[in-house]
Amino acid sequence: MSSPAAVTVIVPGFDVAPYAAEALDSLRRQSLRDWVAILIDDGSTDATPGVFADAAESDPRFRVVRHRERAGLGAARNTGLDLVDTPFLGFLDADDVLTPTALERMVGVLDESGSDFAVGAYVRLRPDGAGGYTVGVVQPWVAASTAPERRGTTIDEHPEATGNIVAWSKVSRTEFWHRAGLRFPEGRLYEDQVVAQQMYARARRFDTVPDVVAHWRIRADGSSITQREAQLDVLRDCLEAMDAGLEVLQAGGHPVAAQARIGQMLRMDIPRLADIARLHPDAAYRRALGAFARDLWDHAGTARTTLDPASATAVAAARLW
Repeated sequence: MSSPAAVTVIVPGFDVAPYAAEALDSLRRQSLRDWVAILIDDGSTDATPGVFADAAESDPRFRVVRHRERAGLGAARNTGLDLVDTPFLGFLDADDVLTPTALERMVGVLDESGSDFAVGAYVRLRPDGAGGYTVGVVQPWVAASTAPERRGTTIDEHPEATGNIVAWSKVSRTEFWHRAGLRFPEGRLYEDQVVAQQMYARARRFDTVPDVVAHWRIRADGSSITQREAQLDVLRDCLEAMDAGLEVLQAGGHPVAAQARIGQMLRMDIPRLADIARLHPDAAYRRALGAFARDLWDHAGTARTTLDPASATAVAAARLW
């Protein structure tokens, strides 16, 4: 694909017909007009192919690629990566929404700084009970990762950035992805966690933008990955992803960032999963979480001091399973 555009947005989707039109509209409404989008239909069985095809027919900035069979989000994003020929690239899941100035803000920051990528804030779109969605607020760990605005920082200077682990909160120089050898793991859920830590660890410099650049949809039908964490296989993928991301920081010689990430998991992830495990009918679920919690605690140094009483209680309970 040859294009004079500044940025390519990779938009993967599987059975996202109820949401895709809003996602694509958020691209059309971008204040930066100089974009192209690669829409990857990952073997959808609903009306998603038609939504994507209609978009490409009405706007030449959209290009559609179709997987014959479902390959997963990581593979779909990698398909898009192979087709990027613009200076910058970003991501948008086809059930989420970009804010109107997201691309202009992120590309503009990178033009000024020369950094490898920029990372912005995000909020959740939650079902309102009446068929619509309500925009949430910026959560504390997201704010800590992006505010105040920074130019040319590193993960050693700003370790709290490790809490911003989603692909679609970032715009990068395409050259950085090639230089850093970045690809999404395939056949796994939570595939962006390890890639995010690789980005932080391998970047020469990155920028933070406190503006909300994306709305992350929590689907009303309960089909979002994070809404299926009571499933043992989903839990295992979640724990493996967190462990792999932490290993990137530890092996890469970023001990302060690793402790920041451990603290985030002890405060946020272990308590959330422990709430599920406490009443889970399968003891294997508690055993898996318990083993992870014990290993994480063994590697927690200064991170232990960041725990509030409620988190400390949840972590202590999880370590006994």
